[in-house]
Amino acid sequence: MSHPLFSPFQLRSVSFSNRIGVSPMCQYSAHDGFATDWHLVHLGSRAQGGAGLVLLEASAVVPEGRITPDDLGIYKDDHIPGLKRIVEFIHGQGVRAGIQLAHAGRKASMSPPAAGAEHVVRPAQGGWQPVAPSAIAFAPNYATPQALDQAGIDAIIQAFAQAAQRANAAGFDVVEIHSAHGYLLHEFLSPLSNHRTDAYGGSFENRTRLLLQVVDAARAAWPAHLPLFVRISATDWAGGSPASQDGWSTDESVALASLLRARGVDLIDVSSGGLVPNAKIPVGPGFQVPFAARIRSEAAIPTAAVGMITDPRQANAIIAEDQADLVLLAREMLRDPYWPLHAAITLGETVGWPVQYLRAGPAHSPTRASITRPSE
Repeated sequence: MSHPLFSPFQLRSVSFSNRIGVSPMCQYSAHDGFATDWHLVHLGSRAQGGAGLVLLEASAVVPEGRITPDDLGIYKDDHIPGLKRIVEFIHGQGVRAGIQLAHAGRKASMSPPAAGAEHVVRPAQGGWQPVAPSAIAFAPNYATPQALDQAGIDAIIQAFAQAAQRANAAGFDVVEIHSAHGYLLHEFLSPLSNHRTDAYGGSFENRTRLLLQVVDAARAAWPAHLPLFVRISATDWAGGSPASQDGWSTDESVALASLLRARGVDLIDVSSGGLVPNAKIPVGPGFQVPFAARIRSEAAIPTAAVGMITDPRQANAIIAEDQADLVLLAREMLRDPYWPLHAAITLGETVGWPVQYLRAGPAHSPTRASITRPSE
């Protein structure tokens, strides 16, 4: 029996061997934005594990867009060779490679979580001044950001376009624009963090303006035959309700997704939260899947579902029931880099294994062929 989770998926010229993806996960292991051997081994092992897509972590489009000084970057051409090395290894495992382009906004210049209690990294300590739509701190232990002026906004739009060009030079198959989890583009979307009175604040049209401009610039810089994703938080969970009008709402997410589809976005990666500290979120298995299902249905655009997807049958049901087109796993992939191979065994599927691992695989497992990036 063929299971939808292991069916191929096509976006533009890019084919994915299955519907399983590795979600972007910050590793806080970069140096001046440069990828290290940690990234190669971490991401390479997930590619060996049989996912159809491996997405690199949030990669800052400008130095000041990093969450911490240890974040990955794609803000200068010197970053390209290290990223290309990772892409080539991922392709060698028969897997597609993507990268998430990001700007942390008011959540920037913080210490890595592993350092203990999070604290602001001051400029004298190697940090920088965060920027945001409005001068409103995320939380008491975060710095108060500087409100962006028009010149700053224009520079950020250009930085996303340049980052997309670098991603192309590095050989990625997919670019994802990060507009979720309380980072800069999400900050512009939500009235809780955006108190502007100019063309970028107030109405839905104004609050979505920057993201749409970034998408237009990135789509123009990114090859037309390659897919473009956008990650959004479907709700701020303000007041503990996804329908709350106090912040960014699910209704607005559906409307935004329709606008993004018209601008050449190929898939919406649907997460939630991150803008409000200590939000009351009813976390549980697949708790965000209904958002992906609604956006997919009402905005008529492919979606990826994320959030506590851990069981192969659960993941397969999401695809089988047309709730999403991809499932992206995060923490479960940290616990088990070979989750897709184990899921295939659980579901009775035959999938390719790395030739080096065949002795440990099911009988008659096929070997996995390397792939090349589609050309125009």
